Amino acid sequence: MTTTAATSTSLLTEEMLERFRGRAAGYDRENSFFHEDFEEIKDSGYLKLSVPEQFGGAGLNVAQVGREQRRLARYAPADAVAVNMHLYWAGLCADMHRVGDDSLQWLLEEAGAGEIFAAGHSERGNDLPLLLSTAKAERVDGGWKFTGHKSFGTMTPVWTRMGLHAMDTSNPDAPQIVHAFLPRDTENVRIEEAWDSLGMRATRSDDTILDGAFVPDSYIARVIPAGAAGMDLFVVGVFAWALIGFANVYFGIAERMLELTIDYVKNKQSIALASGTYAHHPETQHNIAEMIMLIDSMEPQIDSVSDGYAASVANAGSWGPMDGPTWISKIVSLKQTVSKNALTVADLAIETVGGLGVARHGEFERLFRDARMGPIHPANPALTRELMAKIALGIDLDGQPRWG
Repeated sequence: MTTTAATSTSLLTEEMLERFRGRAAGYDRENSFFHEDFEEIKDSGYLKLSVPEQFGGAGLNVAQVGREQRRLARYAPADAVAVNMHLYWAGLCADMHRVGDDSLQWLLEEAGAGEIFAAGHSERGNDLPLLLSTAKAERVDGGWKFTGHKSFGTMTPVWTRMGLHAMDTSNPDAPQIVHAFLPRDTENVRIEEAWDSLGMRATRSDDTILDGAFVPDSYIARVIPAGAAGMDLFVVGVFAWALIGFANVYFGIAERMLELTIDYVKNKQSIALASGTYAHHPETQHNIAEMIMLIDSMEPQIDSVSDGYAASVANAGSWGPMDGPTWISKIVSLKQTVSKNALTVADLAIETVGGLGVARHGEFERLFRDARMGPIHPANPALTRELMAKIALGIDLDGQPRWG
C-alpha cells in the first residue's frame, strides 16, 4: 500500500490541509468556490510551484508538482483539480524555457507576480480539444478577436488570465489554431454561472462566453496548424502537465478512500462475527486487497511517465517533433488508467462500508462523487483509445475520414 508523505518542498502544512478537509463538505454542499482555502494556498506560494526560481517560484518539474498535488487531493480534491489548471500553464512554459524557447517568458513573469491562470479549452461539439475548436479566431489589427462558448472554466471566481484556443478558418485549405491568454478585464466577455455538477463542485467551473473579445498580439501564445500537425512542445506540454496532474489527483482520492475504509472496518461491529468487527469478514478482506492492488498499480505508472517526461525536457536534445505522439499516447493512457482504477476503488469502498458510504455530505459519499469526474476530464476514454491505437498503428491522426 502506498502513502503520500510531506516532502522538503511541501508548502502546505498538515494544519492547513486539515483545515481544507474540514471546509470541503461545506463548499460541496453550497456549490461554492473554495475561497478560504484558495487564499491560504496562494499565500503559501503553492501556486508558484512550477514557476522557475529566477521568476520567483519553486522550480519544480511535472513529476515533483504531481506528487504535491496528490497530497493535496487526499484532503481537498476539488482544490487540487482547480489549482492544477494554473500550475500546468506555468509548468509547460517553464519546460519551454528549459529547452531555450523564451517566447512565453512573460507568462512566467506574470505567474511569479501573482496572476492566476485558468483554462478555456472545453467546448460543446469539439471532441478533439486543443487540436480543433468550435470557437472562432479572427485576425484584426494588433491582435485577434475570439467568439465562442467555453465550458468548464475552472476557478471562474479568481482567474485573471484565461488560456484559450480558437480556430482561424480564413483559409479553408489551411486552418489554424490560435492559442491566447485572455485578461480578465477584456471587453465582450461574459461569465455564465452554469456550474452545478455531480462532483468537484468547489471548482466553480462556470462557462465563459466570448463575443468578439479582443486579445492583443502580446498575449497570443501560438498560431499553429489545426490538428496533430500543430503538436509542438506547447501543445504536448498542455497534455502532459494537465493530464499528469489529473492522474495524481485521482490517485490521491483513491488513497484516501482506502485509508477511510480500513479505519472504518476496524471499528464496524458485527454480532454475527465472533471476532467482533468487519475487518475479519473474508469479503471485507477481499475488497481491501483489491483496492490495494489497484492503488499499487497506479503509482509506478504515474512516476514512470512523469519522471520520464521531465527527464526528456531536462535533456533538451532528446525532445523533438517525433516525440510528441509517443508522449501523447503515454500521457492519455496514464490518465485513463488511473481515473478508471480510482473509480473502481471508490466503488469497492462504498460496497465495503455499506450504508455509511452513501450518507449525504459524508466524506465517503463526497469522494465517491468526486471520483466520478475523472473520465470527464480530457482526454475522455473514446479519444484516449483513438489516439493510442492510431499512433500504434501508424494511422495519420489528421487523416479523413476520421473513422473508415
